[in-house]
This record gives sequence, C-alpha cells and structure tokens, in this order.
Amino acid sequence: MRFLPDPEQRSFTDALGALLAAADTPAVVREWSRGEHARGRALWARLGAAGVFGLAMPEEYGGAGPHPVELALGFVELGRHAMPGPLVETVAAAVLLDAPPHAGRFLPRLAAGEAAATVAPPGGLALDGDAAALRLALTPGGLYLATPGRVRASLDPARRLTPLTPDGAPLLTAPPYERALCWARLAVAAQALGVGLALLDRTVRYVGQRTQFGVPVGSFQAVKHRLADAKTALEFARPLVLGAAVSMRPADVAAAKLRACEAAYTTARTALHLHGAIGYTAEYDLSLWLTKARALRGAWGTPEECRELVLADALGEVSG
Repeated sequence: MRFLPDPEQRSFTDALGALLAAADTPAVVREWSRGEHARGRALWARLGAAGVFGLAMPEEYGGAGPHPVELALGFVELGRHAMPGPLVETVAAAVLLDAPPHAGRFLPRLAAGEAAATVAPPGGLALDGDAAALRLALTPGGLYLATPGRVRASLDPARRLTPLTPDGAPLLTAPPYERALCWARLAVAAQALGVGLALLDRTVRYVGQRTQFGVPVGSFQAVKHRLADAKTALEFARPLVLGAAVSMRPADVAAAKLRACEAAYTTARTALHLHGAIGYTAEYDLSLWLTKARALRGAWGTPEECRELVLADALGEVSG
C-alpha cells in the first residue's frame, strides 16, 4: 500500500509549512522557553484559523473532523518547525471533551485557536500549564478542571512541565482516556517524524558546507552511511504513522509512535555527532530540535509501554 497525500492534503501541508516558516519559530521557541507567550499565542491563533486543531474535533463544535490523517500530516509540519506549546495536549483534551455536555462549552475555542489546553495524565505532569487556558487533570476519579502549580524544568526548555491540582467536582467520571491516548500518541508520532526530518535536513546542509582536508565533510563515506541510516529510519517510520492514522488501532498507533520517536532520536544522535561541539550549544538552532526529539520519546507512553501494547496485540491475534 502506498501512502501519498492527495492534492488537497499537500496544499494544506504546504500552506502550513509556509505559515510556520514565515513566523521565525526558533525565536518563538526561545521566548516560550522563558515564559514569554505573546508571539507563541499569536502563532497559535493562526494555526487555529488554518484549521489544525479542528481536525481532531467534530464539525458541530467548530471543528472540521475528526480527520486523523490530516492531523498527522499537520503535526509533521509542526514538528519540522519546532512549534512550541501543548499541541498534543490540546488534541487529547478535545477528544476527552468531544461529547455533551461539555463539548459545546470548550471545543469551539480550542478549534479556533483562541485557547490552548493541557492535560495531566494520571500521576503525571501537564505541559505548559502556565500558558494553557484550559487545564485538565485525569485521576482515578475522573476528569477535572485543575489549578497549575509551579513550573518545573524539562530536558527541552520549551516543554514547561506543571503539576495540576484538581478543582471541584469531576467534569466526567468515565472520560474516554484510551481514545484520547490513541490520538495523543498519533500526534506525538507525527510531531517526532517532523522533528527527525528537520534534523536530517539541517545536518545534510551542514556537512555539505563544512570542509576538512579541502573537501566537504559530507563527501566522506562514513558520514554518508550515518545519514543514510537516519534517512532509512525516518522513511520506514513515515508509512507506519500514516497507516496508524488510517486504522486508528491502539496497537498500530503505539507501533508508529515507537518507530517515529526512535527514528527521530537516532537522527538527533547522528546530527549531534556530525555537527560536533557546536551542536551542544543552546545558542545554535539545532538544539531546539535535539531536545525535542529526546522529550517526545517518552511523551504519552514510553518505548517500553508501546512495545508491550504492540506485543500484547500480536499475541492476542495469534492466540485468537
């Protein structure tokens, strides 16, 4: 099976890529890391107007979907441009709240990009609780509105982690957590794929410009092999991500997240190795993607958790 975007999907991703490229996202990321959200929120609103968040929401609540394939294609571009903010968490919140009685109250603003949402999984921390207008905490007792605590440092400075304290009575006593988790993992997988592609593109350009012994570093066979391995890993991940978006089976999505995040992490290691010391510096833009590749690897499910789900599904099919 060949997974190729149709003309309408290519037009959407081209327009989204152009929007993000014109926004100078590295500068936005650095401001976001300092807790300065003005430019990030303005860009967020433009993404909402472009229909990115509405792809996870029903039409009756201001969305355009749900359309998981288009959402995945959009999140590849968001990862490629290192867009900061609770992107995945807004998708998860939309899925948790996409039915009465709360959908009409929350989803239209999320779809329009007027507000961002964040979700703290059971026992975990929320992303960007200081920036999100809607904060949700998942507990064994249900889904709650929540109050953020003090921001904590993260490996990726643009991923500002926040503890959430549930407030009042639960919004839902039996929220669709497994469905929201599936959508969140798909978004993480697509975002990681975009991060990996950006790292590869930047590294290919760098080794083509840097010279040693009078020739470009990229002409060395060992360098070519490292880049080829990274390219192969990313290209094998791409159909898994798109295939998971078509099926939306939890095991397929877990496999896509596992493969895309591992490919992005492998590419990050290659990029760091081939850039040398400059790749370690926070002032160099490469670092914005390096740290994100590492952080996404464990977001909404560790590699071990995803492997266990894939294996359990495979064994279930065999025994059945």
